[in-house]
Amino acid sequence: MFTGIVETVGEISMVEESSEGLRVEIKVAWGDTLKDGVSVCVSGVCLTVESHNENGFVAFLSAETLNCSNLKELREGSFVNLERAMPCEGRFDGHIVQGHVDTTTEIIEINQIGEDWEYGFIIPEGFGKYMVKKGSITIDGISLTIADINKERLTVAIIPTTYSETILCKRRLGDVVNIEVDILAKYTERLLEK
Repeated sequence: MFTGIVETVGEISMVEESSEGLRVEIKVAWGDTLKDGVSVCVSGVCLTVESHNENGFVAFLSAETLNCSNLKELREGSFVNLERAMPCEGRFDGHIVQGHVDTTTEIIEINQIGEDWEYGFIIPEGFGKYMVKKGSITIDGISLTIADINKERLTVAIIPTTYSETILCKRRLGDVVNIEVDILAKYTERLLEK
């Protein structure tokens, strides 16, 4: 489990395609703190560390992961948001993030407002019911608060720290981002169905 508080930005140093998926190597300063088999949130996707060293780690992306996320676009030199799994004694600074991407969407608006930024996104069909104004949403692994929402679009406000310490500062109009809706909203829907 994760919290959506991005620890750092990593760089893709190797991409290897196979018939079953994609294997990537990610450069990160804390590679030597990892263990083989642990989970790392990579731009919102929970990946398992296959191997690691002081320079980073290697992870495999299954066909399912590639199908439902933007990680299929990774190339050498791409940047990704990274967060290690939350330890039991850790603090919940964001919200519950599983690393199970629900869908992707497109950035349709980027505005700088003073020191802050506002990003607008298309609401993917069927997912608006899990979103509310001032509710939580995970975008590319970042725990964010929905600033405004209507039937077609949502906006989030980005503070300077989040902007500069994540890949949001590299994002452009039309870029595709990973979305994980609030798991509590999905559980509530499921309970009400019964």
